[in-house]
Amino acid sequence: METHEILEQVKTGEITVEEAERYFRRKPFVDMGYAKLDTHREIRSGFPEVVFCSGKADEHLLHIFEVLFEENKEVFGTRASEAQYELVRERIPEITYDPVSRILKAEKEGKERKGKIAVCTAGTADIAVAEEAAQAAEFFGSSVERIYDVGVSGLHRLLARLETLQSANCVVAVAGMEGALASVIGGLVDKPVIAVPTSVGYGANFKGLSALLTMINSCANGIATVNIDNGYGAGYMAAQINRLGVR
Repeated sequence: METHEILEQVKTGEITVEEAERYFRRKPFVDMGYAKLDTHREIRSGFPEVVFCSGKADEHLLHIFEVLFEENKEVFGTRASEAQYELVRERIPEITYDPVSRILKAEKEGKERKGKIAVCTAGTADIAVAEEAAQAAEFFGSSVERIYDVGVSGLHRLLARLETLQSANCVVAVAGMEGALASVIGGLVDKPVIAVPTSVGYGANFKGLSALLTMINSCANGIATVNIDNGYGAGYMAAQINRLGVR
């Protein structure tokens, strides 16, 4: 149950102040031995803890998902495999898996999504990282518009969506190769641009390093760059910015 729901129940008399106090006095994390789940993270930051699935032992991953789902009635994991999905689905039938973004999640029905974030890619090979960003932002309550395959080699494709870009509270620009997309968008909008370099490219791309260097050396204003292939980090930051825009 979320903090605002507890406070609302106190106002309506459904629970007493003492019961609410007991809720907030709970240990702020669940100590599982191999993991300490931060159950109060949403109270502090506004966003619940997310699971990085890759590399986790099956038993650990399964138990972590069970605890977080029981706590929040939803759970979000990144970099999951098909095998991990099959494992978790046996215990949590509500779980879904997207093989493109590799996101493993169970989400509350009817969640309201506000504001607008534009998530753009230079090419279709960047979509996996872009979807990680888009779905993370959506999970955290943001409305997302996807604009894919609008790289600088065909600039007219991007300009055709200029109205959408300029009306967003934040833009996420996902690109590999030379990573120029973020700079172009930065010169077209008056909102923050989050640049995401991807490992897409040939040898001299150095698995995303060339795009990363282009983005952090951009001459356009208002651009912040996350790590290579870090779609989740971009989606999280975009959701924070969008919340400020909505407020």
